[in-house]
Parts: sequence; structure tokens; C-alpha cells
Amino acid sequence: MTLVPGLPPAGRAAVRGGVIGNYVDQLSIFLPVVALAPALATLAGPHAGVTAGASVIVATLLGRPIGSMVFGRLSDRIGRTRTTKVAIAGTAACSLAIAVVPTHESIGVLAISTVVLLRFIGGVFLAGEYTSAIPLAMEWSVPRRRGLVSGLIMSMAPWAQSTIAFVTAALIALLGPETYAAWGWRLVFAAGGAAGLALLGYYSSRVADAPHVVRQRERAAEEGAPAALGLRAVLGGHYAGAFWQMFGLMTGLWLMTNMVVILATGRLGADAGLTGSRIAVVMGVAAVAQALVMSVTGHLSTVVGRRRFFIAWGLVAAVAAPLLWWGTLAAGVIPVIVGIALLQVITVCGYGPVGAYLCERFPAHVRSTGYGTAYSLSIVAPALWPWWLPTVEGALGHDGSVAAVLVVGGLLVAGCGALGPRLAPAELDRDVESLARARDEASSEAAFAGGHS
Repeated sequence: MTLVPGLPPAGRAAVRGGVIGNYVDQLSIFLPVVALAPALATLAGPHAGVTAGASVIVATLLGRPIGSMVFGRLSDRIGRTRTTKVAIAGTAACSLAIAVVPTHESIGVLAISTVVLLRFIGGVFLAGEYTSAIPLAMEWSVPRRRGLVSGLIMSMAPWAQSTIAFVTAALIALLGPETYAAWGWRLVFAAGGAAGLALLGYYSSRVADAPHVVRQRERAAEEGAPAALGLRAVLGGHYAGAFWQMFGLMTGLWLMTNMVVILATGRLGADAGLTGSRIAVVMGVAAVAQALVMSVTGHLSTVVGRRRFFIAWGLVAAVAAPLLWWGTLAAGVIPVIVGIALLQVITVCGYGPVGAYLCERFPAHVRSTGYGTAYSLSIVAPALWPWWLPTVEGALGHDGSVAAVLVVGGLLVAGCGALGPRLAPAELDRDVESLARARDEASSEAAFAGGHS
């Protein structure tokens, strides 16, 4: 089954670019999680602790909300393709710059400080990339395959994670831990930057905005649509209801992701006693399992409806994820490689429909702003887990705190999913723009009726 039947070349390129682009995007996101961890002492000094690694990761995550607000507005005003190209170039430049940062031995604390700064700037550009490229792919997608495309796009995150995990493990085995820590890690960042430059060439030569969406955006501007208020219309104006409902849903997904991917990576070494190469293999296998399931959950949401999907997935995660965490990392009765894989499947695979769902909630003139801000601003609180999780641990214990966070994350997905529109299969036969405009008109009519009841 082809993903892009009947589309012109620019449309086929945009859909494929959304898939490939998110893979390259996610490579840049996951680089410090896995590839930099075995070499942290090179940049942060021989006494580098968990906080140094967490700071690099958090810097990226905190840069992303800023990037989504800035580039989302640009994308809605000047077009998706132009904005995507600027963001790709910035992301590639930051990765290449990190590859040549001097060591701690050469410049002291400036080494890790420079990496943190570059990761923050890179986070801004990373957000600009998916804030523009994913709505562009959704706008070109065939309606009944929009969920499938969304699942494939979102599955690029675990595919990228597994790629980095296996490449890191292979480099450590080939070069040895000391050589990898000294300079081998730079090869991974250089490769990530080169992949970004190749993607930039692809978008520059093959991709264009969808003409019908361009017309809708121009018409909305002529009619003085709420886009004139920009971010204010999304956060506190006409589209605030849709935004905050999706913000809550995404917060739940990010909470679970931080626990079962980022925190779990550290716990495998500190609690389970695994070496860096074995951790990379475990996380790589888990990411492959996650990617395979996530690639079909987007289409599953089209078959059953978006709201039903999120309610069911959130409830299953709230019940099963804490049990799996306890059995894998606390009690140790489940083999680590199986337990981590199952944990990631029942939590993170809920992202499958997100690319389509967030785009279906906003019309073209605010789509990138709404999509990017809901996706990225919800990262902030979950990303600060290295600072707030110890407080929860004081009350609930080392593993009880993680279990509680997983329960909260699953319930947020289910509860906020229930607050959203049904988006049943029959509704999803519409293209993303007509569906978003219909939902917008329905919400406006409901608000008018409520104000005159």
C-alpha cells in the first residue's frame, strides 16, 4: 500500500520529508541521551555526575517551547517549507559545532557549558523543524491515511533512538570505552549534522507547501481571522480550549516518556549495574519494539476514532506501566530487556496519532503555532524531573515515585483525551483543513449558544 497515491511530486516529497525529517530531527534529540553519556567525563570532567548529563538533555527540551512559538508563527505567516529549511540548517549547525567542542581538560567548565548552550539553541531549531514539517506532511496526506502517516512519522523517534543506541554500542566495542570517550562520540554528532545538511538539500529541491492550504491561510488573513492575535489566540483566545486540552494530553505522554526512556537509561546503570554498552543494547531493542508498534497505532486511531484511542491507551498505561516498572527495575522478576521494551510499548506508543490529532484541531492560519506550542510547551514540567522527582521520592520511595508518575501520566492521556472531540472514522474522511475548520465552526457555534442560553 502506497502512502501517497495521486499526489503531485511536491506532495509526495512533503509526506516522505515528514517521515525522513522527523528521523533526522529525533537523531539530534536523542544524541545526548545515549551517545554522550559514556563520554561525559571528557566534557564535564572526571567527577561529572548525573546532573551534568541531565542538564544537557534539559537544555534541549527547554529550548523547544521557544522554538515552537517563534517558528510556529513564522510557518503560519510565510509558509511551512521556507520555515522548515531555516530550522534544519540551524539544527545541523548546532550538531556539527558540538562535534568540535574542546575537552574539559583544555578549557575546563566552559566545555560542558558550551555543549549545554548549543543544545539549548539546537532545541529552538529542532522545534522549528517539526513545528513546520509535520503539519506540512499532514496537509498533503490522503485523509484516510493521515493517521497511518502520523504513526510512521512519530515512529521515527524510536527508530532514531535505536540507531544511536546500536551505533554507540558498536563504536564502544570497536574503539574501546576510553577511545570512544576521548573522541569517538564526536563521530556520532558529526554524522547527525551531515544528515541534517542532506535533509536541507532534499527540502530545497523537492518540497513545496500545499496550494489549498496556502489559499485558506491567505483567505483567513484577508478576513481578519483570530490568527491576527498569533500566540494569544492559541494560549488564551479563540483556540485556547483546544490548546489546553491537548497540552494536558501531551504532558501525560511526556511524563511517561521521561520515566521509561531517559530516567530508565540512568537507572539501568545505577540500579541494575549494566555497563554502557549493555544499556545501549537494551534501549536499542526497546526502541525497535516501540517503533514497530507506534507505526500502526496512528492508523488504529483512525479505525476506532481518536478519542476512543487516547482513553483506552491512557487507562492501560496507568495500570500496566507501574506494574512493569516494579517487576523490571524494583523486583527484578522480569528480564530487563523484555521489561523495558514492554514499558516503552504501552506508554510511548501513544504518540502514534499525535501528528495527525494536533493538526486536526487547528485551521491553517494557526496550525503550526498550535501544533508546535502544544507539543513543546508541555515538555517543560516533565523535563524538570531531575529536580522535582527527588521530592516525590522522599514521600513514595525510589521506585514508588516513578510508579506514581506513570499513573498520573496515563490518567492525563485518558482524561484529556476524553475532553477532546470524538473524531470518529467518518469524520476523518475529510482532509485536515476542512476537518479543522468544521471543528472550529462547531466550537464557535457552541460558544455562541452557551453565551445566549
